[in-house]
Amino acid sequence: MFDWLSIDNLEAVIEQYKLLGPFAGIILTFIESFIPILPLFVIVVANASAYGLFWGFLLSWIGTVAGSYAFFLLIRKFGNHRIFKPIKGQQQIKKLIHWVDIRGFTPLFILLCLPFTPVVVVNSVAGLSNIKRKYYLFTLFASKPVMIFLMSYLGSDLRAILSAPVKIIVSGLIILAIWGIGKFVERSLNKRVERDLRAIDQNKKDKLQGM
Repeated sequence: MFDWLSIDNLEAVIEQYKLLGPFAGIILTFIESFIPILPLFVIVVANASAYGLFWGFLLSWIGTVAGSYAFFLLIRKFGNHRIFKPIKGQQQIKKLIHWVDIRGFTPLFILLCLPFTPVVVVNSVAGLSNIKRKYYLFTLFASKPVMIFLMSYLGSDLRAILSAPVKIIVSGLIILAIWGIGKFVERSLNKRVERDLRAIDQNKKDKLQGM
């Protein structure tokens, strides 16, 4: 298997992928917004390897924004259906929905900037919250380029990376660092959610006691 994973073989696979046309690059990133088990990183890298940094980035950006927004609209329209009750019933989801209603753009922007954030969860929370459609579309357009560009940059010159051990190590460290930063920010946001919600509950209690 490792013998097969040579640079020439990978480039041959990329060439076959390129024959599918640029529309395939958009469709695959679109579908990934609905099926998170699909490897977004691999798809974005394939787009950048097949079509270059600019066009690969653009195709991935269009596809993931369109897919995320379509999923958001689906949740917004059918969020009260019983099929989504397990999602809405989760305590953490309830807290995030409430917090998004309070804070709006900022937490969603931060979460969507992070490459390893579970985007289905973020889109679900946004769809179940009271954020306006146009604001969430703007949030997606503004946040997704950060994540997509980082992935596209790594995949734009696959031969140069794979043929140089130093570049492989550096790329691996970059991915690991991004993952670590993402987890740190995620934990920090979770703590802030808890802190803000406790403060809101305390304010409500103080008001009731003052009446």
